[in-house]
Amino acid sequence: MSGQGVRIVSVIVPCRNERLHIAAFCASARAQQLPPGWVLELLIADGDSDDGTRGELQRLAAADPRIRQLDNPGRIVSCGLNRALAAAQGEVIVRMDVHTRYAPDYVAQCIAALERSGAAVVGGPWRAEGRAPWQRAIAAAFQSRWVAGGARSRQLDYEGEADTVYLGAWRRDTFERFGGFDEQLVRNQDDEHNLRITRGGGRVWQSARIRSLYEPRGSVKALFRQWLQYGYWKPFVMRKHGQPAALRQLVPGIFVGGQLLLTALALLGAPWALPLAWLAAYAGAVGALSLLVAADGHWALLPRLPVVIAAHHVGYGIGTLLGWWDVLRHGRGREWFSKLTR
Repeated sequence: MSGQGVRIVSVIVPCRNERLHIAAFCASARAQQLPPGWVLELLIADGDSDDGTRGELQRLAAADPRIRQLDNPGRIVSCGLNRALAAAQGEVIVRMDVHTRYAPDYVAQCIAALERSGAAVVGGPWRAEGRAPWQRAIAAAFQSRWVAGGARSRQLDYEGEADTVYLGAWRRDTFERFGGFDEQLVRNQDDEHNLRITRGGGRVWQSARIRSLYEPRGSVKALFRQWLQYGYWKPFVMRKHGQPAALRQLVPGIFVGGQLLLTALALLGAPWALPLAWLAAYAGAVGALSLLVAADGHWALLPRLPVVIAAHHVGYGIGTLLGWWDVLRHGRGREWFSKLTR
């Protein structure tokens, strides 16, 4: 793949049990329009798939030498990313996800943003788009700055420094300086890596020109499990660095913890008005958030929005409390939370 004047960009992708989606993803990655003089290699780290993904990857790799299938016995995202990094030949590394659709110039804009910003890591905004009604409601809440707590990663027009970005692209020397991904983390490995970069003097940069569409979970149950895992692994990141990546990450745990504490006090004789008032205040906040999201062109989704927002917050909050329990008890993640869910 190398030659005089040729520059390599390595696209790294962790996956597991993606037989129905992997061919379409590979086709979109191969169709990326690169700047002159650049070529692409696609490294896919398969986490012991048992649904036929491995056979499909072998078929795709045999038909196109740009595709390389790697084994990821660790099965989780951070392990897969590190396996792909170890095999990558590119001077620029771009992470992709199977369940995301990309603009034809996605990789080219990642390369341009790295050159333009001088940042250690660049990425685009995290834009969600749903199809079925529940998925559309999940996407609308996900995209709302009110539900996201002002996270810049959800601001589609933002260009500048951020605390984290969706997926990410790096120069190779960024990993030589800051290391790879923490394989103890099933979720939040990207947030932890970005926090490590900023604490080490590097910059994280978001560019609105890097465009992609994320396909969110399709049910409230799947959404709850997703944010339960995100919340669970956040305390492990906080323990490692002594701080959260952003203060907004503490709010769901404070709400759930406060509700449990006030309920326990009521069971011991304190007035039941306290936990009921706490719950009523949250219900009012969820109602107000639902109206704000609906007012942004989503009135048809209003009946679903309170359920979606509550599943997001409560899942994250319960996960955070369970994570802190395990951090303080023995410092290890429990087995259920070590299985990545979709």
